[in-house]
Amino acid sequence: MRLLELLAPAKNAECAIAAIDHGADAVYIGAGRYGARAQAGNDIGDIASVCRYAHKFGAKVYVTVNTIIYDDELKDTQGLISQLHEIGVDAILVQDMGLVTLPLPDIALHASTQTDNRSAEKVRWLYSLGFKRVVLARELSASEIAAIHKEVPDVELEVFVHGALCVSYSGQCYISEHCFHRSANRGACAQVCRMPFDLVDASGKVFERQRHLLSLKDLCQIDHMQELIDAGACSFKIEGRLKDVSYIKNVVAAYSQSLNAIIAAHPGRYCRSSRGMVKYSFTPDLQKTFNRGFTNYFLHGRQKDIFSPDTPKAIGEFVGTVKEVRSDSFTIASVKSFANGDGLCFISGYELNGFRINKAVGNRLYPHVMPRQLQRGISLYRNYDQEFERQLSKTTAQRVIPVVLTLGMTSDGYSLTDGVSLVTAVCEHQQAQKPSRDNIISQLSRLGGTAYEATAVNIPQDFQYFIPNSILSELRRKLVVAMDSAGNGESSELRENTQGHALQENIKRVSLPEDCSQQYPAAYTYLYNVSNQRAADFYGFQRANAYEIAGGNGPLMQCRHCLRYSLGYCSKVTSAKVPWQSPLMLRLSDGRQFRLEFDCKKCQMNVYAF
Repeated sequence: MRLLELLAPAKNAECAIAAIDHGADAVYIGAGRYGARAQAGNDIGDIASVCRYAHKFGAKVYVTVNTIIYDDELKDTQGLISQLHEIGVDAILVQDMGLVTLPLPDIALHASTQTDNRSAEKVRWLYSLGFKRVVLARELSASEIAAIHKEVPDVELEVFVHGALCVSYSGQCYISEHCFHRSANRGACAQVCRMPFDLVDASGKVFERQRHLLSLKDLCQIDHMQELIDAGACSFKIEGRLKDVSYIKNVVAAYSQSLNAIIAAHPGRYCRSSRGMVKYSFTPDLQKTFNRGFTNYFLHGRQKDIFSPDTPKAIGEFVGTVKEVRSDSFTIASVKSFANGDGLCFISGYELNGFRINKAVGNRLYPHVMPRQLQRGISLYRNYDQEFERQLSKTTAQRVIPVVLTLGMTSDGYSLTDGVSLVTAVCEHQQAQKPSRDNIISQLSRLGGTAYEATAVNIPQDFQYFIPNSILSELRRKLVVAMDSAGNGESSELRENTQGHALQENIKRVSLPEDCSQQYPAAYTYLYNVSNQRAADFYGFQRANAYEIAGGNGPLMQCRHCLRYSLGYCSKVTSAKVPWQSPLMLRLSDGRQFRLEFDCKKCQMNVYAF
């Protein structure tokens, strides 16, 4: 039986607990430093509390230590990893190969997507270094993932399924550092790809003016989970370590229900990697939380409609078209209902215009400020649903672990077990003067306020003894404590069904190859992201030479998104002659330009400093 893991982001402990409550099998969270989202750091105490909560449900906690590390930070990083191991973190995500050479505690290593994982050769190389899991590049198709799984079947493959997309291969983007001295590999990306550009050719002719040509839509694979499972992925990752609790609740619930439906359709074939059953008090809807429009990206190969050139901001769900406009209000042709406080938006002249509804009377809406560009026939989108957010602000899910309790007798009292843990209480055996079975079941089933729900209480058929309620409460309390303690591992049912093939287990480091650079060569030295002497020695380099330290003349970005294709001039699909004089360039509003190189052999667009 294959284990499937839904992996959710956590900005903080509140988000992590919400993710677990709504069905996540694991969460990834940043520590106070060295994570690829510098704004999403958490102290050790908070992460420890997340571990305690997650492990009750057999859920995992992974911590991002996936920036490049400078020499004077290595000792501190080593100490941080030791602390993370001590508090029960299940794995760390790593980019810097210098960390692999450090004496580390027995904590599992995951190769972050920042290590640029897009081939079986790279995955095999990482596995040889001791990485249990590899987070694949977002750009890979289902067939490419399947090919990697076939070549390296023993490696856990983690794939992104939802959220924001980086236009450059992760770990290979230096444009933020180049423009603003804010390194993406140090967790400080300035999101240059979300900025507006002019598209200009060598003659100075402008083909696109101030459009968001590198800004991608958001990933959404909710309808393609079975394909990713069939391709060999085992962990399904939601992006969003800067997102709030309502985003986490909605998206995690949607994908958890999707996985559960797949498992229900294939009994005995799959199961979730954590324990528990979630009861929801709302219906998730991915259109109602932050999104720039959705794409399945390269899941089925290259397609045009993957970027959002008009705006990098949230668009939300389409709700209808403007029917009639007055000085203070308008009507909308829609089957949706609206509420005071809803946020609506529309695109006019390549710009996103947003406004709030002050009052909604049926389909007549009164904006707080009437937008001047609003006209009859314009398409409207709702990017803030007041009623939905109100629902999400409340308790929206309860996660419980169904247990079957069995009462037994000991020589000096009674025992209670869930099939894994067993506890006892000393009590004299007294014959019952009246039937006591119903009271015993009622008392032992009172598991409210815990992570458990008693689906049945088994009592010996010939049981005719009186047990004081105080003893029944003692047995119940002791068992809850024992079940919580046992929560660090799988339930007996999970262990039996998966035959010991746990998704995560401690690993033993393997010997490093003598010359790792020959094991996995790169085209440009700085693309190794070497920023400390240990990493330099690891690769056999003479000095540290990351772009952040020494700069470089290679590409600032490597993109599978290709403007030549998106604009209809791909030489592989059309014979149409390009209308521009090469080279084609992107130009920021401040005049800085970036040369585009179309590497058709690799089906890749590279962006260079001009």
